[in-house]
Amino acid sequence: MDTPAAPFPERLTEGYRAFLDDRFDREKSRYEELADSGQTPKIMLIGCCDSRVSPEIIFDARPGEMFVARNVANLVPPFSPDDQLHGTSAALEYAVQALRVEHIVVLGHGRCGGIRAFADDTQGPLSPGDFIGKWITLIGPAAQRTGGRGRNESFEDYVERLSLASIQQSLANLRTFPCVQILEGKGRLQLHGAYFAVATGVLMLLDPATGQFVPAVGEMPKKVQMIRCDEPG
Repeated sequence: MDTPAAPFPERLTEGYRAFLDDRFDREKSRYEELADSGQTPKIMLIGCCDSRVSPEIIFDARPGEMFVARNVANLVPPFSPDDQLHGTSAALEYAVQALRVEHIVVLGHGRCGGIRAFADDTQGPLSPGDFIGKWITLIGPAAQRTGGRGRNESFEDYVERLSLASIQQSLANLRTFPCVQILEGKGRLQLHGAYFAVATGVLMLLDPATGQFVPAVGEMPKKVQMIRCDEPG
């Protein structure tokens, strides 16, 4: 029995019309250039699937500026040359080996559902396949790095601290890929960690020297504090 065709969401059609009338009209020559010459982004960004955290919006990126790979909880698995299917690793390979990007950014964010799911061990699988549960086991080493939830630490504070540690773990996993090791060693590739606070709009960047995440620009709101991922409350 054939499944009847479902109508395309009207919201998307309306958004497409707005895109044609505004951004595409303004940047038509840019799209034509990209179609003729191909993409040459200098930045790869690995972000979360979360609908609240669109990298192109946060960084006001033009078409062709960033090569973006998104997955649950913005995780990077370690190098694993086996016969399995590796979507994030495939995107990384293409960005580094074919596009020759110069920067890789791992962008985490506040109130991440994937991080929360790992931190809350009372949740069961969403389906028999438990695809999310298996995927977020990648957060395990980051959880060990944090030392676990502090005795007086709220669940939300622990989730935030675990999110920061997970960014650092993904950066460490990136460095297990031979192509990343070689190019970073030659100074042709730089790795960066970043964290976007959804509620405040604050962007914090990882300072590799201190292990702290510090505000990218301007002064940080008082209620958003610099924290180290390895200091439980």
